[in-house]
Amino acid sequence: MALWTEFTELLGVRHPIVLAPMGGSAGGALAAAVSRGGGLGMLGAADGQREWLDREVPIVASGTDQPWGVGFLTWAIDAGAVEHALRYGPRAVMFSFGDPGPFVDRVRRAGAALIIQVTDLDEARRAVDLGADVIVAQGTEAGGHGARRGRSTLPFVPVVVDLAAPVPVLAAGGIADGRGLAAALALGAAGALIGTRFQATAEALVDPEITRAIVDGRGEDTERSSVLDVVRGSRWPSTYTARTLGHPYLDRWRGREAELAIDARSRQDYQDDVARGVIPRLPVWAGEAVDLITDVPSAADLVAALASQAEDALSRAGRR
Repeated sequence: MALWTEFTELLGVRHPIVLAPMGGSAGGALAAAVSRGGGLGMLGAADGQREWLDREVPIVASGTDQPWGVGFLTWAIDAGAVEHALRYGPRAVMFSFGDPGPFVDRVRRAGAALIIQVTDLDEARRAVDLGADVIVAQGTEAGGHGARRGRSTLPFVPVVVDLAAPVPVLAAGGIADGRGLAAALALGAAGALIGTRFQATAEALVDPEITRAIVDGRGEDTERSSVLDVVRGSRWPSTYTARTLGHPYLDRWRGREAELAIDARSRQDYQDDVARGVIPRLPVWAGEAVDLITDVPSAADLVAALASQAEDALSRAGRR
């Protein structure tokens, strides 16, 4: 049973599985491994630092002859970052969190597929109007940043599928095994964009301590909040909060974000605690499906396993 979808046909990949372009951690080795495994590997270019792209793109380009792409934080980039990435010839470019309108024509001229991630219906309508080739519907179960007032993946995805048709939609948020991929397909999605599960792979650009935290983590330990953005002095727009594993500063400032925003001493305390090793350098971005992550395989093997699990789940669905 092959998992053919509109997405696999459009991008020329074997499996409807996409690596979420997680800022920094989705580097060239991870993207290449996902693409070799038959999915679509996406570099996490974040704010488009040229030095990072110049280092990581040659790794993915030399590591696979299959399609790959690059993803940006839309609110954090300028046209120069997009133009620089397009010089490397990615098969797809993805924009998340913000209005991608100023960059669409550049992607079109380069012949790359335009992927736009959305977190609410207004963003979904905007993506359709912009002519997105693929839309990612992100539910609030997702690790890392997402809508402050979003919807869960299960009800959100089919609404976006209906709104966007015939544009293929990928489901994102709370998907960490083949059963999640099968569920996404049953909702009408053409595939799944997966993040946290790929953080715990051999090729991910993450600290071993973060990998261990993800493998040991539980869904009930995750929390969506703006506290860690505020205390870190992050420029993330307040429209988006972040789901992370537990953290001492969450416990200290939960529900007091407005007070924290004007408390310069606490932000300095945070930096001092990082420098002393009292707290990790970065929060552990993790989604609600983190319980399903129990090992650290190669990403190529993981793609194959996810596809096989999804095929099995779909073949068994409805049977007693």
